[in-house]
Amino acid sequence: MIFDILALIVIAVLVAATIAIVVLLGNLPGKIARQRANPQADAITALGWVGIATLGLVWPIALVWAYWRSPEQQTQELSARITALEAELAAHKAGGGEA
Repeated sequence: MIFDILALIVIAVLVAATIAIVVLLGNLPGKIARQRANPQADAITALGWVGIATLGLVWPIALVWAYWRSPEQQTQELSARITALEAELAAHKAGGGEA
């Protein structure tokens, strides 16, 4: 009798852990896309869930898409870096340092 209860508890924990992992993996591409300010974050989230529903068939595509940067995003990021470096160089020059 005690082993039946213990087995039921173990099964319940395994089912709960499996559900938690599925939810975590389903949300992962969308979460990464939102953190990286991807304009298609909603579509990436949907593809992540479709990937989970198809047993991981398209989930890697959603993950790659979440990390992908469009040329416009790359240009904006590089422009921001250049502006920050120019400001740092100007501050360094104003402080009397050599460039």
